[in-house]
Amino acid sequence: MKMVITPAGIVRTVYCEAIELQKLGSIDIRRGSHVEPTDDGQWMADLSPVDGPMLGPFDIRSEALDAELQWLNEHWLLPASR
Repeated sequence: MKMVITPAGIVRTVYCEAIELQKLGSIDIRRGSHVEPTDDGQWMADLSPVDGPMLGPFDIRSEALDAELQWLNEHWLLPASR
């Protein structure tokens, strides 16, 4: 689990249940992407909720989820991002 803490004390992370985030204070959880199947059974990771690209197609869902998490960690989860 990767976390970014801004100088103002705001914590940003890609949600997982590794720790109880509520213990850090008030939380605001927002969707960062959608991983959905295509009509032909492949998988796409749509990162438009965070102004990101559409990734894929992937043969299996876990590949799309891995690509989604990698993109969020490399491009969205940055100290200077919104």
